[in-house]
Amino acid sequence: MKYNIISEPLANMPWEEKPANFEFPVWRSAHNPIVKRNPIPGIARIFNSAVVPWENGTFIGVFRAETVHTLPHLRVGRSNDGVNWTFENKQLSMVDEEGKPWDPYYAYDPRVVKVDDWYYVIWCTEAHGPAIGLAKTKDFNTFIRLENPFIPFNRNGVLFPKTFDGKFKILSRASDNGHTPFGDIFLSESPDLVYWGKHRHVMERGGSGWWQGLKIGCGAAPIETSEGWLMLYHGVCNTCNGYVYSMGAAILDLEEPSIVKYRCKNYILTPETEYEEQGFVPNVVFPCATLVDPKDGRMAIYYGAADSYVALAYTTVDELVDYIKEHHESVGRDGELGK
Repeated sequence: MKYNIISEPLANMPWEEKPANFEFPVWRSAHNPIVKRNPIPGIARIFNSAVVPWENGTFIGVFRAETVHTLPHLRVGRSNDGVNWTFENKQLSMVDEEGKPWDPYYAYDPRVVKVDDWYYVIWCTEAHGPAIGLAKTKDFNTFIRLENPFIPFNRNGVLFPKTFDGKFKILSRASDNGHTPFGDIFLSESPDLVYWGKHRHVMERGGSGWWQGLKIGCGAAPIETSEGWLMLYHGVCNTCNGYVYSMGAAILDLEEPSIVKYRCKNYILTPETEYEEQGFVPNVVFPCATLVDPKDGRMAIYYGAADSYVALAYTTVDELVDYIKEHHESVGRDGELGK
């Protein structure tokens, strides 16, 4: 391997070899979509969901589910192979730190990040407008809901999978009360997951690529490598037929992740297949989770497709980092400390 990966060993993960003569650094699973429409009774769609390794080589995740009357909520799913999933027959419930029920009115687009001994769930919640929700669990049975990090309006909150001198760091995108026809990625810091500050600008939308000209938002939890934090994100453009969501990639500085070291001017995945182009919201590729094997650098990417399906793609850290560096573009002040 060319680049070292700092993460826990992964004994078992989904994998498919790269197709012959395939020119792009990310390739789709032949089993896509791995979660289809109407996956369980009463649920119309599951998409934009987060997956992490679990016990005995299995996998667990928090999934965005929408009922037949479309109210989004979170639901736990389990898998032995990371491809075939079973889902609990009830929505995920939360309690406050005193053990009293505290469920969100709605919840969508979760990410799950392990920091030390806790798994943190970050999602878009309702707080008199869209805001970032935060909860923690150790067993995926009891979820302790914490205070929202920020006031509305904010989306796409993603924690880093480690602390920095005892401080938590979170990526987010300032929003509005609608579909947000604007947006850059910002970084914030907290000593205790309650008080957040030292806000830093990380990346701005735009550059030479049309595909990220409208807004950008962090996807899966950044991956710590010897080259920097490997970050997947979504970039959005506005067309005469609506928004198009594509997947991009960048590398942030290890010690000061508000500094962008490399940013790929090309998307690494864009809607091209039927399940990405046609659905409840067409033309959406929305990354939410990755699995990485630090031994050989294999990488599985879970993404939502057309707000209707969960899909899976593959790459290796070596190939993706090299591709980012080869197609690097400096955009605005991204390379500066975002103070």
